[in-house]
Amino acid sequence: MLFWLAENLQQQYSAFAVFQYLSVRGILGVMTAMAISLLLGPWMIRKLNNLQVGQVVRDDGPQSHLSKTGTPTMGGTLILASIFISSLLWSDLSNRYVWVVLVVTAVFGAIGWVDDYRKVVEKNSRGLPAKWKYFWQSVGGLGAALFLYYTQTSPAETQLIIPFFKSVALDLGPAFIVLTYFVVVGSSNAVNLTDGLDGLAIMPTVMVGSALGIIAYLAGNVHFANYLHIPYVAGAGELVIFCGALAGAGLGFLWFNTYPAQVFMGDVGALALGAALGIIAVIVRHEIVFFIMGGIFVMETVSVILQVASYKMTKRRIFRMAPIHHHFELKGWPEPRVIVRFWIITVMLVLFGLATLKLR
Repeated sequence: MLFWLAENLQQQYSAFAVFQYLSVRGILGVMTAMAISLLLGPWMIRKLNNLQVGQVVRDDGPQSHLSKTGTPTMGGTLILASIFISSLLWSDLSNRYVWVVLVVTAVFGAIGWVDDYRKVVEKNSRGLPAKWKYFWQSVGGLGAALFLYYTQTSPAETQLIIPFFKSVALDLGPAFIVLTYFVVVGSSNAVNLTDGLDGLAIMPTVMVGSALGIIAYLAGNVHFANYLHIPYVAGAGELVIFCGALAGAGLGFLWFNTYPAQVFMGDVGALALGAALGIIAVIVRHEIVFFIMGGIFVMETVSVILQVASYKMTKRRIFRMAPIHHHFELKGWPEPRVIVRFWIITVMLVLFGLATLKLR
């Protein structure tokens, strides 16, 4: 909206031309989203407390978590509101990629909101039944995949790029739809599984989202894309604003979510943010690099899969508790130690993922 206003004012006042630069609008996106999150955070926490929207903690997990019972949840609505307001203000709203990411984020956020609402407001421990949760996630994931597939404007938009190789790109054809579905839905659930400790999920989300913003900027610039031998995706650079808004909103939320947390993001935040990361990775054609950078999300998901498979086949558990962050807690690691070490791992993985852009 403000971008459109600046475009019109530019004709009379040349100073407004500065808003044409993605870097400027990306920074403004970060600052706007962070300001909204920091300003509205205390009000939202009080509102959630008054509504008694408190977290229900399992009694079979780490005993230190029992003190978190009643901590306000559904704080992800603050993150999403900050992202949407900032993105709508500073993005070029004629860009189709902006709307794809916003719609996917909204759909998965709505799924998480219904699940949270049923758990903490209606006191239904099951929340949204799993079959319906996955059904609507599938609708969102497949809808985005079909839209991107049938609106592609160049072959590069549906090719699978292999890191470390300059000219290795696999033409996926209709398999692109399947890949997109699994990336979006898988990423959504992976972030949700990771969201089990104070600040554990939001900081890796911010780091990976910021890195995807850098990749979007490079992929959307024909000169940088050709120099780095990565696919040029016209219009993808506009996602810098969304990624910046995600980073700003996430950091603002971390102010209240850091240990000991005053509020949790809930499924409304985790499912939406995970899906947003997945669809951005698909658009900029860096799914494998995203898999590397989001290694913590992958590790958490794999730990759950292995735990369930092992117990069903052998009646034995590999980990003391899954997801794996609870395993380390039960081994005696204090919660802050688990959180910070997982953050450090994410920093290294994100840097490695960005390095693959040049190592070709």
